[in-house]
Amino acid sequence: MFRDTGYGKYLNKGLFNFVDSIISFNFIININTMSYRNLDIYKIAFDLFPKAHKASFLLPKYELYELGSQIRRSSDSVITNIVEGYGRSCYKNEYYRFLVFCHASNDETINHLEKIIILYPEIAEEFKILREQYNLLGGKINNYKKWVKEHWNENIE
Repeated sequence: MFRDTGYGKYLNKGLFNFVDSIISFNFIININTMSYRNLDIYKIAFDLFPKAHKASFLLPKYELYELGSQIRRSSDSVITNIVEGYGRSCYKNEYYRFLVFCHASNDETINHLEKIIILYPEIAEEFKILREQYNLLGGKINNYKKWVKEHWNENIE
């Protein structure tokens, strides 16, 4: 019923399970290295998100649900679009499209930060630091978009 593969003599000695474990372990390593969590843009955006979120609560009460809410949502959108795009990364154009959304959300976050800096100079320092960090992130996102456009999946036949 079953074809003898020649591995049967190793089953009793446990060698087959050892080889199988090594193969499984290598597969797990490869899966873990292929993740959006390894992208610099994700790491930076994920680090900036809680900072922007917490800083938004420095705004006057009447702004918490206006400008405060907008900055919380746009900074979250930067990360979310990286993750969702990576989930579709087997389709280069889809991935690139989500990176464009990510870049747009980053620009939107910068715009909100600039409005806060102008409107509330007494708390501007915290927001100036965030603006500078989001500006740097925007440059990295732009460079990554260019790389994806030119090189993504180029070795796949």
